[in-house]
Amino acid sequence: MSIPLHKKISEDLLQKIKSGVYPENELIPTEHELVEMYGVSRPTIRHALQSLVNEGYLEKRKKRGTVVTKPKFQQEFTHVIESFDSEMSRKGIAPKTKILNFTIMKASDEVAENLRLNKGDKVYKLIRLRYAEDKPVVLVTSYIPHYLFPRFQEIDFTQEKLYKALEEAGYPVIAVSRKLEVIKADETTSDLLDVEIDEPLFYFHTQGFSNDRRPVEYSISKYRGDLNYFVFELSQ
Repeated sequence: MSIPLHKKISEDLLQKIKSGVYPENELIPTEHELVEMYGVSRPTIRHALQSLVNEGYLEKRKKRGTVVTKPKFQQEFTHVIESFDSEMSRKGIAPKTKILNFTIMKASDEVAENLRLNKGDKVYKLIRLRYAEDKPVVLVTSYIPHYLFPRFQEIDFTQEKLYKALEEAGYPVIAVSRKLEVIKADETTSDLLDVEIDEPLFYFHTQGFSNDRRPVEYSISKYRGDLNYFVFELSQ
């Protein structure tokens, strides 16, 4: 089966982007110039460009043109229960985790409410900086009930997946509830995620439930807005 013209053109443009012919933050040729270069119609060029826009390699800027950008990581956890490591690995992206803090603390009002505990009950607080292709993409703070997992601090979460550890302890996460907000990066978060202060971040609150709708995880995740986009899947 022959490859459509727009596909051939988008693949050629992508190769030029990756090889540096069209560097990041620079304009690519105009639609008119591309029509002349490839000898095709304007709709074919627009189709090729839109494919690269959808994949995050190009961005159309008003009054400026089409600019080469960093491709974003597609995050599907909004409709799939899957760990960050598993999702990145499935897409051929090497994940890495840095543990910033792992302590036992007393549950605040917010944490106690989301884990159905009493305020002051002991919980684990696990702060992880997650990387994809050596780029920091998300800062995650997770709270886990201490009474369910008395030996949790013995686990090395730079290597072990949190959801796998919960499953092995007898409390698999089988359902989640997530709330999405958009916030601005403060000084600490901007430093950790390597973004400018006040840059937009995706801010997720997640409750993970095990059998009998028992909450076994409450996490707060801050995703870089410039490197991530999210897929929501709805059905009727």
